[in-house]
Amino acid sequence: MKKVIVMFSGGLDSVIAAHLLKEQGLSVTALHFVLPFYSGVGKSFSQVEKYAGDLGIPIRIEEEGEEFLEMIRSPKFGFGKNANPCIDCRIDRLKRAAKIMEEMGAVCLATGEVAGQRPMSQKMHCLHKIERLSGLKGKLLRPLSAKLLEPTEVELSGIVDREKLLGISGRTRAVQLAYSARHGLSHSPPAGGCLLTNVETGARFNDLAAYNREFSLADFKLLAYGRHFRTSPKYRVIVSRHENENEVLEKLYRPEMYKIFLRDTLGPLAIGVGSPDEDELRFSASAVMRFSKVRNESQAAVIIERDGQNSVLDVKAAMENDLDRYRVTSRK
Repeated sequence: MKKVIVMFSGGLDSVIAAHLLKEQGLSVTALHFVLPFYSGVGKSFSQVEKYAGDLGIPIRIEEEGEEFLEMIRSPKFGFGKNANPCIDCRIDRLKRAAKIMEEMGAVCLATGEVAGQRPMSQKMHCLHKIERLSGLKGKLLRPLSAKLLEPTEVELSGIVDREKLLGISGRTRAVQLAYSARHGLSHSPPAGGCLLTNVETGARFNDLAAYNREFSLADFKLLAYGRHFRTSPKYRVIVSRHENENEVLEKLYRPEMYKIFLRDTLGPLAIGVGSPDEDELRFSASAVMRFSKVRNESQAAVIIERDGQNSVLDVKAAMENDLDRYRVTSRK
């Protein structure tokens, strides 16, 4: 039985791509890439594993790290509307997937891409460019739009029956939804796509890159969590929004950072990054109090920890206008 790899998000299109190929009697493996935001912070991938399990196919999960930073610091094809380097990201992932394909002895790599669905990376000329630059000319199969594209090697050789593939284009999902219903497929609900397409994440990324072009992996991961405040070119602070984010920020904390939390009660955790002065640390402590259940008290004791050394600041809750002045947001 010939092996194929399908790049797999668990969304409607990738589930259908995998199903189309499995129905042709091929041995399908799902390949799921995890953005650095969610790598190494204890996130569960059980949902995407479930969608692969429902199809009866194995899944391989690849968590991204430093190599992603090299790409996003200076993407050759630039960004979309926000911080999304879609073309460069796609090419990089396909290159990595090609190595896995070779390692596993698979005959081709497939994706759930649909011609014309996404404005930056799925226009017809972009599909051709990505295939060529990833080194997968003739080996990259897009089952949902195959009949609109040149036949791949596996179609020409008869390993894949081209007539049983689809010819979808555009942004509507009507054909996919009908196919999914007909075959009883389970998949994740439609969402906003990659976090880097989010306008607020884009604002945070632009702020980070403006003040630190050599940002670390931990710096980059922090973009996905908490409330962000920039008090000066040399300092920013991230305050968690809930208990789960406390746990993630704990994992992302490094000794050179500042860990800021209430001394006498549970509440938000903040991570300070950079070289703050005393006023900036005091603002950070007051922001932690402002987002806690003791916000209406006259003052609170807040611990500032760095590299194993602790100090305590007694502060009042931050005023709303101070929070607004320093908040990193697209709405300024």
